[in-house]
Amino acid sequence: MNGSRSIKDLRGGRNALFDGIEEGGIRASSSYSNEISEFDNDRAMDGLQDRISILKRLTGDIHEEVESHNRALDRMGNDMDASRGILSGTMDRFKMVFETKSSRRMATLVASFVALFLLIYYLTK
Repeated sequence: MNGSRSIKDLRGGRNALFDGIEEGGIRASSSYSNEISEFDNDRAMDGLQDRISILKRLTGDIHEEVESHNRALDRMGNDMDASRGILSGTMDRFKMVFETKSSRRMATLVASFVALFLLIYYLTK
């Protein structure tokens, strides 16, 4: 029995010896895992920085585009105001013509509109 105990003691000692190595291996792998995690984190941070710089450029481009559209809309608004002024002046002239009850002026105005319409019609055709 002493021989069997000695074998059990040897196995127990061997297990204790290998358990220590396995624990060391686990510790080594966990520190290796931490290094891998740090490497992955660094790589992920680099990827995020790249994405952030792309988004920053994209938002800058969007800002420039919005500014150019705003300038174009402002010019268009100014042009619309100018054409509104021109049209109101023309309407005032038409009111003056229609208020004067001159049939000769009225006939000349109608004839000139008809001639202008026919000219535009034939030019576009």
